[in-house]
Amino acid sequence: MNQEHEIVAKVCAAKKDTQAADLLLRQYLPFIKSETAKFIHRIPIEGHDDELSIAMFAFHESVLAYQKGKGAFLSFAATAIRNRLIDYQRKEQRHFGLISLDQKDGEEEGSSLLEKLGAGRDEIAEMEERSGARVEIQDFNQTLDRYGLDLTDIADNCPKQERTLKACHRALNYAKAHPELFEALISTKKLPLAQLAIGSGVERKTLERHRKYMIALLLAYTNGFEIIRGHLKQMSPTEGGQNV
Repeated sequence: MNQEHEIVAKVCAAKKDTQAADLLLRQYLPFIKSETAKFIHRIPIEGHDDELSIAMFAFHESVLAYQKGKGAFLSFAATAIRNRLIDYQRKEQRHFGLISLDQKDGEEEGSSLLEKLGAGRDEIAEMEERSGARVEIQDFNQTLDRYGLDLTDIADNCPKQERTLKACHRALNYAKAHPELFEALISTKKLPLAQLAIGSGVERKTLERHRKYMIALLLAYTNGFEIIRGHLKQMSPTEGGQNV
């Protein structure tokens, strides 16, 4: 077995076994540090540099996303790491930290589920060190996949204005208070737009435009994703004093 085939075999094992995934990450930590060093132009310090935590999380994402026959895994992982670091650098330059869901008037940018999970990827990396966190993140991605969604889609679908964001969360609050709507989502894999629009008072076209974003948040808050839910709850806008 050549080196590349050996790596692919380990990646396939890591997809199914969290212990194998953790072992693979630690085994390739020098590679991850090297890719991070290329970006920040110095050797990163574990436990200190956010960029290294982001690179570690990107490596884990690469393990989950990689498919046999799609090229060399390490090249695939290196690209993913660089893209995540570029993402992080841009957010830091624009926002000087975590992006709030509270938009300023006139801004055309809003935070998304991806940003909530990704703008603080160093926090997510720390979460993954705790028992079960990695499993939950992987399970959430698999849940989204069953609905034809991924985190990138959700980022593109996020409300861009504060009033639209609040309207979507008002509809989400209504859905959470009416379990039959969630049951309809589970059975049909579609958001029950008509009932949700009538019950929440939010225009149907608004719900349709941000359907993917709303499905993802509803799944996060109703499927037992406690770590993800706790992270989102800290960053959710309030409606009438009650967090979504």
